[in-house]
Amino acid sequence: MHSFLTAFLGLYLSHLLTDFVLQSDRMIADKKRSSAMAYAGHGAIHFFSAVLFLGFAIPGLALHWSFYASILGLALVHLGIDWLKLRLVRSETLADGAATFLGDQAIHALTVLLTAWLITRPPLWALLAKLQWAQSAIEKPLVVSVVYIGVIFGGGYIVRFLTKPLTKQDMSILGETTNEMQNAGMYIGWLERFVVLTALVLQSPATVGLILTAKSIARYPEMKSVRFAEYFLIGTLLSMSLGIIGGLILLKTLYGVITLSK
Repeated sequence: MHSFLTAFLGLYLSHLLTDFVLQSDRMIADKKRSSAMAYAGHGAIHFFSAVLFLGFAIPGLALHWSFYASILGLALVHLGIDWLKLRLVRSETLADGAATFLGDQAIHALTVLLTAWLITRPPLWALLAKLQWAQSAIEKPLVVSVVYIGVIFGGGYIVRFLTKPLTKQDMSILGETTNEMQNAGMYIGWLERFVVLTALVLQSPATVGLILTAKSIARYPEMKSVRFAEYFLIGTLLSMSLGIIGGLILLKTLYGVITLSK
């Protein structure tokens, strides 16, 4: 019996890459304009990345036509969810905020879970009996990849949506537009969460404190603005919290226990 967890991790890794790494700003803008080519490109990326990752993680699946049918179905459902969300946001039925983003990602995760079950078909009783933390040689690197990509890139969207209300205020006195501030924060956040994750995996938690110190020094002149200080502190603490949560998951995955003794 193929591993349900391996199938889920492979498919979810594909989802994260498709949504947060391989989807350009131009593709997002074209999807908002209901461009068929943008949706087709996004779906193709999702399909081929899922085939690649899952075919590598579980050798032998690529020999069955049902495997490709399941992946194609997942890609089509993925596109349908994206289309529906954009339409609801455009009609102002849903707000383009953190709640919508998290709800959208939760629905995507459920579709990935269902597809993994359809591909592996584990009996429910066997699945519950064998429920445990990632143990196999392929599951651990998949967990590491999912956490790194999810926290670094997916976490950036969470931080951006949650701090968006703060950037609606006039911050032009700082010499930066709202978009410039958000873009700079996004790139810095990627590096920040990468360093936090890696520091915890290497069991060097003191490095996390150095990040906050370095950012505070670099942004010291702007910290004189109360509005910017709020934006900076909330964004930084949210970003570091996501990194710490991801780091704890990786410690449990790689070492079997959460410890920062070094």
